[in-house]
Amino acid sequence: MDYGFTTAAYVVAAVLFILSLGGLSGQESAKRAVWYGIVGMGLAVFATLIGPGSGLWILSVLLIIAGGAIGYVVATRVQMTEMPQLVAAMHSLVGLAAVFVGFIAHIELNRVMGMDAETKKALDGFAALLAKKDGVEIAILRVELFLGIFIGAITFTGSVIAYGKLAGKVDSAATKLPGGHMLNAGAAGLSVLCLIWYFNTGGFFPLFLMTLAALFIGYHLIMGIGGADMPVVVSMLNSYSGWAAAAIGFSLGNDLLIVVGALVGSSGAILSYIMCKAMNRSFVSVILGGFGGTTGPAMEVEGEQIAIDAEGVATALDEADSIVIIPGYGMAVAQAQQNVAELTRRLRAKGKEVRFAIHPVAGRLPGHMNVLLAEAKVPYDIVLEMDEINDDFPETDVAIVIGSNDIVNPAAQEDPNSPIAGMPVLECWKAKQVFVSKRGQGTGYSGIENPLFYKENTRMFYGDAKQSLDTLLTMIN
Repeated sequence: MDYGFTTAAYVVAAVLFILSLGGLSGQESAKRAVWYGIVGMGLAVFATLIGPGSGLWILSVLLIIAGGAIGYVVATRVQMTEMPQLVAAMHSLVGLAAVFVGFIAHIELNRVMGMDAETKKALDGFAALLAKKDGVEIAILRVELFLGIFIGAITFTGSVIAYGKLAGKVDSAATKLPGGHMLNAGAAGLSVLCLIWYFNTGGFFPLFLMTLAALFIGYHLIMGIGGADMPVVVSMLNSYSGWAAAAIGFSLGNDLLIVVGALVGSSGAILSYIMCKAMNRSFVSVILGGFGGTTGPAMEVEGEQIAIDAEGVATALDEADSIVIIPGYGMAVAQAQQNVAELTRRLRAKGKEVRFAIHPVAGRLPGHMNVLLAEAKVPYDIVLEMDEINDDFPETDVAIVIGSNDIVNPAAQEDPNSPIAGMPVLECWKAKQVFVSKRGQGTGYSGIENPLFYKENTRMFYGDAKQSLDTLLTMIN
């Protein structure tokens, strides 16, 4: 096969990836968008396997089969509640792959540069591409593979730590070594020096030293970010993995890898910006400061949490005309989405208006709640974003909060010293009645007290969300 078929296949694959990315912006088109991505990736792999420089067929096929089998097993075993940490783990693999490819490109470059002109003429594939480069192009290549390894190493260790925090294997609190930001700055400065060193010498040691510095930056950077900021961190690492892939694409001369890397990198950066805006935070403050900084003592919460049983909630729902349900990570943990969907069907069958309010950072992954509700076959048209529904709470009879904390915390508006001060939140406390489904009286993942639980129109519906809704459903026919 010549370059013509491979190039044409890459163009088609790139178009499919763009269609896939665009389709994921809506729930109705998401399923079709996923298939676009699957077909595009399949075409890209096929074109690469039969394109110029291909070889080692048996090994390639065995690795594809092994990777596909592992992916299938993981996909079937991982629960939706574990999807955030799975995504973080996948990002770590992309970063690690970028590091390995970068080092292999470095080794191959040095091998080709040591050959005489006649030997270079017999080369094919990536080696032949390297043999045709002049001094300027080789210098640019060194910068490209250096950046690919640098970003990939940060992505790898950062994603591993993000996985640990999301999975509860690493303390979710922001933790920094003595020296804090100066350690990160020092490691970044060392990496710059290594770039200059490598650019001028092409030696292995500066590349290796930079890799160690980048691995430390990824580790220390994410360790210093609190668990409540993990949705932004996962999106940011997604962006990093894309830029790492794009940099390696330049090194390998692979146009599709450049396009896909740029798509992933830019979309991840845009999503990170959107989520930071939804939290009223600057991207830099999240990455460098983490979650939880305060300017003074937090406002004291007065009152007490008043409990209510399933019968009381059922009575209120029976009398209500308009109901808004606010899902959070607690719903995912309890796997209560099917119960929530059934409750919605029964209430709508009785002629009641039921809608869902989704905060941009609900759960621990962008779109987490939307996916869970779609899985439970909740109609798309009643699942609304925060900006679409926030003004409707004063006319809402009942608001039901299921496993949410920070996204419904009035302290964001009422307490300037709160760690989430200024963060846009769902103003459910303006509804006539608020029921909060919660396991106990704890402060939740971020450790911030929520005055909502103490307001006069709020009642606490304690217990596991799934079990509580099971009981509630027996009273609503």
